[in-house]
Amino acid sequence: MNQPLPALLCLNAGSSSVKFSLYRAGNDAPELLFGGQIEGLLTQPHFKAKDAQGNTLSEQHWDQPQRRAEAVETILDFVKAEAKGYKLAAVGHRVVLGGTEYPHSVIVDDAVLETLEHYAPIVPSHQPAEIEAIRSLQISHPDLKQVACFDSAFHRTKSEIADLYALPLSYRDKGIRRWGFHGLSYDYISTQLPKLSPRLATGKTVVMHLGSGASLCGLVNGQSAYTSMGFSPLDGLMMGTRCGSLDPMIPLYLMNQYKMTPAAIEKLLIKESGLCGVSGISNDMRDLESSTDSQAQLAIDLFVYMLAQQTGTAMASIQGLDGIVFTAGIGERSPVIRAKACAALSWAGVAIDPTINESKRHEARRISTDQSKVEVWVIPTDEESVIARDTWKLCATGG
Repeated sequence: MNQPLPALLCLNAGSSSVKFSLYRAGNDAPELLFGGQIEGLLTQPHFKAKDAQGNTLSEQHWDQPQRRAEAVETILDFVKAEAKGYKLAAVGHRVVLGGTEYPHSVIVDDAVLETLEHYAPIVPSHQPAEIEAIRSLQISHPDLKQVACFDSAFHRTKSEIADLYALPLSYRDKGIRRWGFHGLSYDYISTQLPKLSPRLATGKTVVMHLGSGASLCGLVNGQSAYTSMGFSPLDGLMMGTRCGSLDPMIPLYLMNQYKMTPAAIEKLLIKESGLCGVSGISNDMRDLESSTDSQAQLAIDLFVYMLAQQTGTAMASIQGLDGIVFTAGIGERSPVIRAKACAALSWAGVAIDPTINESKRHEARRISTDQSKVEVWVIPTDEESVIARDTWKLCATGG
């Protein structure tokens, strides 16, 4: 009888969803078998799974909310039923913040979880959900190896100066520093640059991860030297429902003048601002681009303004600009935002080909003209493959 092949499950637990991907593991890079998600956990959960070619494998709806532990078990049951001939070797989790303790992925034990709990208040919309998913598997599958892969880890190559806020250094020692996030995405992009553009792989590149959450990263020789996100994923660019950079006096003013509680201000800044707050319509860029409402256009213009502004900051931080990479949902699929952003950066020698920019092809491609001083690329990201890579590496080496 043939021995079952090893497989890796990658989980990305959010506040109301759990995304998953299953990879075949082996001597080469892990290969995607299928993936999907359960969304709407707090209302009417919806499960959908697709194979590597995008064909639907299963779809299911529930009328009642589900706990995250139930969602994880639903995913595991589906994986066991669908992945015949495979044995689950490990589960890799996307975890937002690993602090200075974990500048790389790590096999999870109680000491690791204690550290992750310590950082949870910095990222309340993400880290508690990720920890809950890990703990639920510890209980239901205690012998299953689990690996935490950190969004913050990629940015540990930044200089000490790029990490600091202008506060007494004792606060840095309390964990108040520019951590940076979306590192799994930036890690993937950095691995693609050598085969797509050796100039950018060894040069100075600004990668724009533009989705519901948005940030940019200044790469020097493929390593993070600057990121727009700082202490938390709330900083930097305008996002779907997050405000981005904000004068620190504003929350204090709201507390003192309008008697808003910390909880109310947190809700405002994280869930009621950004594209949604400015437009008053939607947090989805596609809705705003199709709208004729003046506030929708205002939200788009502010998004582009802040993007160009932060790109200028990144250029100053990394001392130049050889290339720009657009990635993630908006970056990969919105020619409108790419065109507007590049027009706002034309002063830096950025010029793109409108026809190539408008292409619907979902693949890596250069969209800048031959005359452009700055190479501009669209590169689809793949955070799950980074999780699978690191998880398998730790499994193969024993940690």
